[in-house]
Amino acid sequence: MLDREGFRPNVGIILLNHKNQVFWGKRIRTHSWQFPQGGIKHGETPEQAMYRELHEEVGLMPEHVRIVARTRDWLRYEVPEHYIRRDARGHYKGQKQIWFLLQMVGRDSDMNLRASDHPEFDAWRWNEYWVPLEVVIDFKRDVYQMALTELARFLPRSAHHHNRYLRSGLRPHHRAEGPRPDEPPPDESR
Repeated sequence: MLDREGFRPNVGIILLNHKNQVFWGKRIRTHSWQFPQGGIKHGETPEQAMYRELHEEVGLMPEHVRIVARTRDWLRYEVPEHYIRRDARGHYKGQKQIWFLLQMVGRDSDMNLRASDHPEFDAWRWNEYWVPLEVVIDFKRDVYQMALTELARFLPRSAHHHNRYLRSGLRPHHRAEGPRPDEPPPDESR
């Protein structure tokens, strides 16, 4: 099911644990890491597709998660021609995705990478929210950056500020009127 421009409707999933770390899956038999994602079938809403993909790829059911937010619009990426099947070239351009930010309310033990007959991942881990994009296949990196950036404002405040500092290279400012309460007093003998 392609739109008029050659993009296949798809969903992407950013799954948070209670520490605001994200589920990071290693694609089966590769060294690439990514978020769960998958196509929207004919007649499915993006939310229905998200729950189906979440179960197929990670083994979680709707009761294991809570929807925090989703992207406002479709985010698109083009797939390089050498990745496209020869018979689809000229028609298929890439994916258009709605991204969901989910909060896990279940346990890590609820996850099952073998929930379907065609597993996508052979390993997983929790990672800081601003995942290392260099391990994502290059043509998906911009969409990952856009999704993470748009959805970051829905993270709990303390985690959002922490990641904002890390992301922009800023450091919190400290008052110049003396040592912080957790610092020892300066050594005056120097």
